[in-house]
Amino acid sequence: MRITCAVAVLAAANLLNNWLARGPAMYVVICVTTTAVLLLIARWDGLTRADLGLDAVAVRRGLRWAPVLVGIVLLVLLVLLAVPAGREAFRDARATDLSLGRMLWGALVRVPFGTVLLEETAFRGVLWAMIRRRHGAAWATGVSSLLFGLWHLMPSRGINRSNAAVASAFGDGPGGVAPTVAVAIVATALAGVVLCELRRRSGSLIAPMTLHWAVNGLSYALAWSAARWWLDG
Repeated sequence: MRITCAVAVLAAANLLNNWLARGPAMYVVICVTTTAVLLLIARWDGLTRADLGLDAVAVRRGLRWAPVLVGIVLLVLLVLLAVPAGREAFRDARATDLSLGRMLWGALVRVPFGTVLLEETAFRGVLWAMIRRRHGAAWATGVSSLLFGLWHLMPSRGINRSNAAVASAFGDGPGGVAPTVAVAIVATALAGVVLCELRRRSGSLIAPMTLHWAVNGLSYALAWSAARWWLDG
């Protein structure tokens, strides 16, 4: 019952963010509000801060992981940017067409306090803990990662039109939408497995939050910067 309620809340938030949200501030408001509701459901289910990986010990442990994770992600992104074959991934209109202020808002507000806060609290925090208590860590990772993949169905519909690498692989027309969405769901489900395993091994929700922000936020900033100072055209 409570897991179903959490999934229903997430489904409603997904619809609001992809169909009804107007402007970047509304997206953050929806994400923060949904996070609060999910935490209330977690409390209703009897979960503690320790269960969610958010007690004092877990936070300290996660903060020790943070600089290592950010450093690894930054190194990988810089290597990709330095290799001609990897640069196409940085040609993404969702970041490159923004002003400096909008880019900073995206990397420092929208991503951490919108995307990361909600998705990590939901999929590696509340749902993972609820399912683990009932069925064990393997089921928790599998189910939450599958739901994480499906969560990206709607937002991935336009990637083949905004990202040069995806357009090159699948085409930027209507025919490229279905394969792009399918690959996005699989890729994000696999990413969910990695994030769940990081959550399990670190014992902290801060660790997957940090990795998630590093991948999204640094990619955002580097795509914007590279379009102006590195990439041709």
